[in-house]
Amino acid sequence: MRLHLLEVTAFGPFADTVTVDFDHLSDAGLFLLSGATGAGKTSVLDAVCFALYGDVPGDRNAARRLRSDQAAPGVRPRVTLETTLSGRRFRLVRSPAWERPKKRGSGFTTEQASVTLSERVDGEWQPLSSRLDETGHLVTRLVGMNVTQFTQVAMLPQGRFQAFLRARSDERHKLLQQLFRTGRFEQVEGWLRDRRIALRRTSDMSRQGIADLVSRLSETADVPVPEDWEVADLQPWATALVADALERRDRAAAAVLVAAGHEQETRTHLEQARAVVDRRRRLEAAAAERDRIDAMADQHATAVASLDAARRAAGVVPLHRLATTATSAHLRAEALAHATTERAGDVLGLLVVDADTLAAAAGDALDKAAAVRAALPREARMREVDERAVDAEREQAEVATRLTALSRERAALPERLVAARASAQEATAAAAGAPAVEARVADLHGRLRAHRDLLSVETQLDAARQALADASAAAVELRERWLDLREARLDGMAAEIAGALAVGACCPVCGSADHPHKATSHPDAPDAAAEKAALKALDDAKATEHLHDERVRDLGTRLAVLRQQAGPDPAAVLQARADDEASGLERLRACAGEATARLDAVATLEADDVRLGAEIREAELRAESLATSLTALRAESGSLRAEVDHLLAGTGASSLTRLLDDLADRADTAHRAADAIVGLAIAADARHDADRALAEAARESGFESTEAAVAARLDVQEIAALDRRVTEHERKLAAVTALLAEPGAAELLASETVDLVALQHTHAEALAALGDGRTLESRWAGRHQRLTALARELEAALVAWAPLRHELDVTTRLSAFVEGKSPDNRLQMRLSAYVLAFRLSQVVAAANERLARMSDQRYSLEHTGRRGAGETRGGLSLLVRDDWSGESRDPATLSGGETFVVSLALALGLADVITQEAGGADLDTLFVDEGFGSLDADTLDDVMDTLDSLRDGGRVVGVVSHVAEMRDRIPTQLRVTKSRRGSTLALSR
Repeated sequence: MRLHLLEVTAFGPFADTVTVDFDHLSDAGLFLLSGATGAGKTSVLDAVCFALYGDVPGDRNAARRLRSDQAAPGVRPRVTLETTLSGRRFRLVRSPAWERPKKRGSGFTTEQASVTLSERVDGEWQPLSSRLDETGHLVTRLVGMNVTQFTQVAMLPQGRFQAFLRARSDERHKLLQQLFRTGRFEQVEGWLRDRRIALRRTSDMSRQGIADLVSRLSETADVPVPEDWEVADLQPWATALVADALERRDRAAAAVLVAAGHEQETRTHLEQARAVVDRRRRLEAAAAERDRIDAMADQHATAVASLDAARRAAGVVPLHRLATTATSAHLRAEALAHATTERAGDVLGLLVVDADTLAAAAGDALDKAAAVRAALPREARMREVDERAVDAEREQAEVATRLTALSRERAALPERLVAARASAQEATAAAAGAPAVEARVADLHGRLRAHRDLLSVETQLDAARQALADASAAAVELRERWLDLREARLDGMAAEIAGALAVGACCPVCGSADHPHKATSHPDAPDAAAEKAALKALDDAKATEHLHDERVRDLGTRLAVLRQQAGPDPAAVLQARADDEASGLERLRACAGEATARLDAVATLEADDVRLGAEIREAELRAESLATSLTALRAESGSLRAEVDHLLAGTGASSLTRLLDDLADRADTAHRAADAIVGLAIAADARHDADRALAEAARESGFESTEAAVAARLDVQEIAALDRRVTEHERKLAAVTALLAEPGAAELLASETVDLVALQHTHAEALAALGDGRTLESRWAGRHQRLTALARELEAALVAWAPLRHELDVTTRLSAFVEGKSPDNRLQMRLSAYVLAFRLSQVVAAANERLARMSDQRYSLEHTGRRGAGETRGGLSLLVRDDWSGESRDPATLSGGETFVVSLALALGLADVITQEAGGADLDTLFVDEGFGSLDADTLDDVMDTLDSLRDGGRVVGVVSHVAEMRDRIPTQLRVTKSRRGSTLALSR
């Protein structure tokens, strides 16, 4: 990797655009990046790292504040880097996320981070990617290192040398793991730990399952659980329980067989006794039944005779029913004929009522009804004409009333229309004048606000002027303090130089290696740190003074603007004018708000005038039409009424419809009377025939008279019931006779009764004994079956648990070993630390090559697997061997300069190993940040020689330092200058 050009805009302390031409710096091979503290030397390295990876080194990346605070609003922060990676020329343009002013309105909006990666091909830049993730992967692959490795190798970071040298083993472990990407070994440790926990959980579950099985076995067998049971003892214990249950089940089964035989014997005796008792009971019941049947012999004979007579009367009954029906019909026909002929004589006015007179009367009524029916439409037309005439008269009165009301309403419209037009003109004028009044009110309110703001700004201006005066006095005081400290330090410079002399080193003033009388400093003499602190306090005070001065100027400008806006009039006068204008504006707005309603009212009145005129004309035309129609209706009604009155004359009917109903009733009465006379003759003939057939049927059935046959009659249900009684009597008599005639019946009835209760009690006792035996057998059989199943489950669970316990034991021992907790791990070193220990030994070997040259063969690093002070695990501890004394000691005992030399050698060795780990990636540009101020002249020469050796192969080395002696030793310099408007860069040779 070789850097060519860096361009930075609004990034870090650089408010404007600054450019670094690394190709120009490459000619010297070694250049110095110098500047005052806080000027932005390290920010140049941050810009390079940000352009490549989108991150900055160290803790500064966590702040996420990369945009320059001094940059103008709206200027996008941007870093552009041209570099050669893996033999290809690339240009990266990156912008971090930043808050830019909104284009519309006030406030800020977040602009997201962006990147553009281009490659130079045939003299032209061709874009490759604009995605953050894709660009990051591509750069990492081309450089051969991630951001952590790059900042450790290409940018030896400020303050990180000593931290790595003096770090504890666990801290060094984290850094080396990031650099060498050995996280997979830590993942192995985690996997083993997780696997051990999972196996432990599964094993505990299996153990709990086996404990549950043991508890269930104990509960089923009704024996206590073995105390402190071992796995090997469980299976024999379960087998013994199953064998005991089997033996008890077999004994219970044998007892059941004996009880079953005894129960069978008692049941046979009981059943035989029940059969004898049952037959005796049936014979006794049969004898009783035969006695009852003999007592009912007379009733049976009577029933047999009644059944025969009823069967013979069955043929006479239908004819008797027919004769009765004919007689009833003749009597009804006789009554109907008498009633109808009597009514016909009354209605028709007949002296003689017979078939001929009735026919003549019916024909006369039908002829008259036909004439009346023909006149019915004219009567209906007469009623319709009368109803229309009434409706016309009512409508004529309504039209006259409406015409009067419309005329009165139209007469009142002109006066209302004039008043409405005047009101609408007033509202329109108010709406036109309101904008001008609103403008005057707004202007007065703006001037009043300016008056109110004047008081606040004047107060703020007085406070700002006082603060400016205080800040100016503080700056003057701090400047005098800084000058006093500088003068005091110059006076004690000899003692400061003497304090920096190392044993055996030459004096930088006289060049002598002997120092018999070193100058000593006064206890209160200031050092460089005190002078630097005083200078920083002075810079801060001047910055504060500048801020207060800017605020005074801003407030003064604002005060002048407010006075111009307020004008010459006092606030009270402006307030009175504003109130008057506001009151007038409210009135105008109220009036203008009614303009539309008032105009609508005018339009409504004009429309009402037109509508009323049309309605009056329409009412007059309707009144004329109604008068003409009423005259015609009255004439037609008189003609129709004369014709109807002629037909009704002498009838006594009120209408033709009533007359038609009367004629229809006369004709119907005549027809009914004639039909009744004919029906009476027919009924008399039917009655005579029925009486003759009934008498003949009674004689043929053997009855002396018709009445005797009717008396012997029974209905079908009675005959059937009587037949069932006779049949049932004869059946029962035959059954009891046969039962009593069976062999041995008489002897059984004469014998003694069997004691059935004693036999039942004996059988019940045998049956209870059999039930108890079977219950006991079933209980032991079920217990044996359950114990057998549980024993099998226990055996299966033990078989399944055995490999799990073995795997848990192996995994636990292996996990403890790789975590450094096992006694077998004598170094108490984790697996990942063991791997990193090999890498650290490579780093130490590489570092010792440079440390030997930089320390005159005095110091060398040693890697030890022993634990350091206060550490629980070892493997990554470092010691520094002093060949002059032959002792190894902790790096914390080194002086400041010695610490820097050893740390630099360690950092360079770490960079060499990482470069080799990354596949030998070419790093043609290297930066070393700070730490040279703690070195004496000789050691600085050795360090510079080492840095010169880094230029082998065309490598460019940039040293970051503000030490004055470095400016004398390195002629090619990139100077960073800070100011209130941001830092700038300048190249000097």
